[in-house]
Amino acid sequence: MTITQLYYVLAVAEHQNFTKAAEKCFVTQPTLSMQIQKLEDQLDIQIFDRSKKPIELTEVGKKIVSQAKNIVNEADRIKDIVDQQKGFIGGEFRLGIIPTVMPTLLPMFLKTFIKRYPKVKLKIEELTTDEIIQRINDGHLDAAIAATPLENESVKERPLYYEPFVSYIPKEHRLASKKKIDTTDLEIEDMLLLEDGHCFRDGVINLCKSFKQQDDDNFQLESGSIETLVKLSNEGLGMTLLPYLNTLDIKESEKSNLHHFNDPVPAREVSIIYHKSELKMQIIEALHTVISGIIRGAIAFQNVNIISPLAK
Repeated sequence: MTITQLYYVLAVAEHQNFTKAAEKCFVTQPTLSMQIQKLEDQLDIQIFDRSKKPIELTEVGKKIVSQAKNIVNEADRIKDIVDQQKGFIGGEFRLGIIPTVMPTLLPMFLKTFIKRYPKVKLKIEELTTDEIIQRINDGHLDAAIAATPLENESVKERPLYYEPFVSYIPKEHRLASKKKIDTTDLEIEDMLLLEDGHCFRDGVINLCKSFKQQDDDNFQLESGSIETLVKLSNEGLGMTLLPYLNTLDIKESEKSNLHHFNDPVPAREVSIIYHKSELKMQIIEALHTVISGIIRGAIAFQNVNIISPLAK
């Protein structure tokens, strides 16, 4: 039994196809198939049911894949230990970022990080929180930046910053005359929301204490982007809430529509999250240092109330 064989087994289990798995492993399909067959012969079991389309794991195959993930992780840890001993910070690093953080945070830290750590090859993807958790657990992401706490035992969280919510209220809105607002002023019925699947949406809903399930025929407007929410609000279709960093680039003509909250200011916790196996910690530490150092100059809020990103 070899580590390479286990890599091949995990690839077939993920893609449910020998040809696709071979492409991902950069080997020929006959080579991959032969190595998996060799492993099955050695163990005297069938890992895959090849009669099914797509290919499925057998019952014992499911147990083998679960153990193979642990073994492959531990094998990767050996290289990780060597890199840390040598003080090497480099290699490929796969980073996921949620959509409501990516546009504001990435331009702030990416150039500095690349300049400081030129040997790190960042591969960045914009993903929802659910996709991030799945990919971290599957070993397809090394870390991610997301709103926390997530209450997930498979990942560890390390806070980067606390980002306040800011209300965006059009001129004719019932709250437009208030310089600062309270969370008790919010009503979900006139709130423009992001589409389902965005954790910032869930945070807004959790913040609105008056939230109640609405009938399908009630008016409720949702959008896939924060920029669209601002435009819809300008049309008088309701108010919305924005993450603080999104307000820094808002048009001068729209700044009068921004209304901050009274203390304690509702805020989201933004963290770097990673698998509990703690691989590539030297790069995770480098990312944390760069991002938290840069963000400290942009956000200086103290008295905040952390709003959960979890759907209730």
